Amino acid sequence: MKKMIAAILVVVSLFLFVGLFPVHGEEEVYDSVVRLHILANSDSEEDQALKLEVRDAILDVTAPLLENCATRDEAETILREHIAELTETAKAVLVASGHEDAVSIDFDEEEYPERTYDSFCFPAGTYLSMRVLIGDAEGHNWWCCLFPPICRAAATVSKKEAEDTFISVGLTPSQYKIITENEKPVYKVRFKILEIFRKK
Repeated sequence: MKKMIAAILVVVSLFLFVGLFPVHGEEEVYDSVVRLHILANSDSEEDQALKLEVRDAILDVTAPLLENCATRDEAETILREHIAELTETAKAVLVASGHEDAVSIDFDEEEYPERTYDSFCFPAGTYLSMRVLIGDAEGHNWWCCLFPPICRAAATVSKKEAEDTFISVGLTPSQYKIITENEKPVYKVRFKILEIFRKK
């Protein structure tokens, strides 16, 4: 009897472990997007307002550039090719406001907290970022999803539009479901396990 109970416990534990282990497409969520991260010069009201003006100008340039991109790698390549143009765009915003702060743009893998929108939720984890650093870059920052290009629509985009956008850049319907249902405990645990494995 004891052996039977032990065997049942082993089987149940195995199913739970397999169910939690990150092999069901979660990695694709992290590897299919580019985040935009803008760091303001300071927390002054003026610098924070400038940060948002820079954001809008950057998005005006990147939107048409990324419109026909099908993968994150393609998006990253195009963005890197236009770093000079994007940097000048940001600088022009500052100059027009009477500021001479330096602006630099780089790419890096960064840790992001969970971010929930009406139609979907990005899990916390490590994402590729295009970082726009203004001046001392010591102020509160702003981030969104640069690719797929939904920065402006993220808060209001419909569930169907969001699904179509993410599937168009390579996510399968089941992988997109991970984003929309990641508030469920099983996904939270699986993403956490994946984060640990990615850091090793």
